[in-house]
Amino acid sequence: MTTKGKRPVLGAIAVVLHRIDNQDCVLLIQRATEPNAGSWGFPGGHVELGETAAQAAVRELFEETGVVATVQSHLENIDVFLRDADGTVARQYLLVASLCDYVSGTAKPDDDAADVRWVPVSQIDTLGLDLLDQVADVARAARVRTRVI
Repeated sequence: MTTKGKRPVLGAIAVVLHRIDNQDCVLLIQRATEPNAGSWGFPGGHVELGETAAQAAVRELFEETGVVATVQSHLENIDVFLRDADGTVARQYLLVASLCDYVSGTAKPDDDAADVRWVPVSQIDTLGLDLLDQVADVARAARVRTRVI
């Protein structure tokens, strides 16, 4: 695997579960910018120097959606490889997923989010959203984790 001399980028995502109309829902954003413009995923972004992954997840969540949440626990790490047409790794991300509890705010797209929506976990695969890789699996893992805690 060739990486063209680049190093992985550390990112953080906020996996916010909230009960709406008696359904477990996760907050997803539609990306407005590349990479993956138009696709749906969790709010998140780069971890800044001196910031923990949990702090970055909460900050990015608020910047992109206006929603305030607290981190309940680390959920999982996600490896993302973006490849060129020839299969060469062009960019690599390590995303730290934080399971978050909704506190307040009305979800509205801001920053680099084109749209935002609460999505029932039970319907995440059937709504026809262009989901980024692993989003549905992470949403289901979050729902299982909250039932265990």
